[in-house]
Amino acid sequence: MYYANARIAQSFQPLLSFFEVVLRNQLHYAIAAHFGDVQWIINQKTGFMSDSSLTHKAKKTGKVVVNDFLKREVERSEHTLLGKKRNVTAGRVIAELNLGFWNSLYETHHYALLKGVPCQIFKNLPVGYGRKEVNTMIQEIRMLRNRVSHNEPLCFSNKVFDMTYVKEMYAKINDFLSWINPEIMVSLRNESLDSVCLEIDKTEEIMK
Repeated sequence: MYYANARIAQSFQPLLSFFEVVLRNQLHYAIAAHFGDVQWIINQKTGFMSDSSLTHKAKKTGKVVVNDFLKREVERSEHTLLGKKRNVTAGRVIAELNLGFWNSLYETHHYALLKGVPCQIFKNLPVGYGRKEVNTMIQEIRMLRNRVSHNEPLCFSNKVFDMTYVKEMYAKINDFLSWINPEIMVSLRNESLDSVCLEIDKTEEIMK
């Protein structure tokens, strides 16, 4: 079960990598077009990332709470680049940002400040789907990525094989990327970069 789990985790790695890169790049293109600024990731630190609506007073404590996560993440990326003695450019900052940053663009406040632009990256979003559904999907895929990275059980529970989770998550990644562009998953299969189904089949053979 441990070896099967390791192979399943390994097979998900390229898919998760492409998921993050595609999401990141598509959001960058859409937001750059929205602001008419390819350097938005740097310039918007003093723009929507610092909007007054992101600051409020907590009802229980009366303390001022500032949701400056996006700004702090960009500054962290800039600091990392400077620590590596590399010039700070929009492209390098974007490459340093983690999936949590891009996921946060679908949070209510950030999404509203961006006037719904994050959902414009989808060519085939199902009817009735919007910010909430997309946000939930990204969170679930982030959880899968963390489970893969930490060698947590994917295909068994209580010493019993169970492929339900991996099948569901594979379908969700497939759906998500297909909402952006139906050709993405096709291209991954054509380049032999998607081997998840093959490993699922192998594992199910073990179960027999």
